[in-house]
Amino acid sequence: MTSIIETKKTLHIPQGSIGSIISQLTKEGYDVGIIDNIALRFIGTPKSGWLDIGESKLSRMDFLHKLTSSKTMIHKVTLIPGETTYIFFQNLAKKLKLNPTLLQSEYDAHSPYPEAGIYADTYHVPYGIDEKNLISYLVNISNNKHKKISEDANGDYNQTKWLHTLTVASIIQKEAASNEEMPLIASVIYNRLKKNMRLQMDGTLNYGKYSHIKVTPQRIKDDNSTFNTYKYKGLPPSPIGSVSTHAINAALYPKETNYLYFMRNKDGVHDFTDTFRKHRENIERVK
Repeated sequence: MTSIIETKKTLHIPQGSIGSIISQLTKEGYDVGIIDNIALRFIGTPKSGWLDIGESKLSRMDFLHKLTSSKTMIHKVTLIPGETTYIFFQNLAKKLKLNPTLLQSEYDAHSPYPEAGIYADTYHVPYGIDEKNLISYLVNISNNKHKKISEDANGDYNQTKWLHTLTVASIIQKEAASNEEMPLIASVIYNRLKKNMRLQMDGTLNYGKYSHIKVTPQRIKDDNSTFNTYKYKGLPPSPIGSVSTHAINAALYPKETNYLYFMRNKDGVHDFTDTFRKHRENIERVK
């Protein structure tokens, strides 16, 4: 065996015993064998996954040490609050070279929620992860977060009730100009629902692939889905995007107000009112 090992700077090590790892490396053309198998039993077990070897030529002992000590290559992926899984999966597919259709199908199979089943957060995922394992990881860690928040607030975790909370939270997430506004937006949603009023909120039309599409009067007229809260009373059938802790807390603990309307003013924040007359005055003021 030569004393120099030529290697890729990024190397994938499968899970398994030292013997199976040496066997796999041999199949890939690495000049390793039984002596290296024995040496690794003293040095340590190689890490699994994609490793950052960093060099293309190493002495045999340095190569074996790299197998046990190199850092696993990690991708940092972020799901921003309010974003839809459709857009998130499109972006994930590009960044991680995955199939967006497979990501969606795995999500549909494993998430208890049609939307918002992945918590808005930053995640660190290993290089080379496949669609099934990625979605399993994201959904499981998110479901644990949802379970803890629900149990702290409600004493239990009922997924039917939590779907309602997530749906309200997702509207708050889309509509609020700041975290501070969220409890006020929540109060408007609940007040309008109690009065059997249509929510009439643009954010509910930014579902799925329409996440970043401007809501126009024509869009409101043409969209016949139950996400169109200008046409249909009550909440949409499911959340419309990912949610943050602030939005969930606002849905759980809304501000107590008589507000029924809000209007974005020239400063980019909302003016809240309890009558349509005052709301019209705010609209005229912006014009």
